[in-house]
Amino acid sequence: MRNDAVNEADIIARICAGEKELFHTLIRPYERTVYVTALSLLKSEVEAEDAAQDAVVKAFRYLKTFRSDSRFSTWLISITLNEARSRLRKANRLPVESLDEYQEEHEGDFTPALLTDWREIPSEALERRELQATLRTAVEGLPHIYREVFTLRDLEERDANETAELLGITLNLVKVRLHRARMMLQKRLVPELKALAPRQGLLRRKSWS
Repeated sequence: MRNDAVNEADIIARICAGEKELFHTLIRPYERTVYVTALSLLKSEVEAEDAAQDAVVKAFRYLKTFRSDSRFSTWLISITLNEARSRLRKANRLPVESLDEYQEEHEGDFTPALLTDWREIPSEALERRELQATLRTAVEGLPHIYREVFTLRDLEERDANETAELLGITLNLVKVRLHRARMMLQKRLVPELKALAPRQGLLRRKSWS
């Protein structure tokens, strides 16, 4: 077990034993991730802040149910996803799962298209408000099942197995949905990135796996 995992397990045990003030230490490294996860579904900063706060409160309330054979961050993000989905259901904004999910599951191997990787965009270009807005709008425009996968895999950089566990879907479905999400973003982003920075060399190409 990694040292950080050992330390985290010790902190959790101490919190459950009564040292409640340590919860702030436990949760602090994950505050941004919790917020980004909520925002990726709710698409509202105010709602995301509320959902993130409620997720943290629930994590504290049910910390004694946490099983140490899994990662605390995985458990916490699962609570966050459930909280965000609950809010979408209450607002009747959670679509029914795609009717072609069976087809997605059984598409088998596919060759990823050559996609623009905005993680390679020079930092000075990313500081431009117009580009930041373009990226955020494009991600928010993804259907929720693809936005979830894209957020966990490409924004939070979680591995495919953990993403499958968090979303309760198969590994192959994670790969298929991530591929579709990237294709949708490419279609939206490439023309706008060309317009924003035609001479910056922003459109370096790579094969995403």
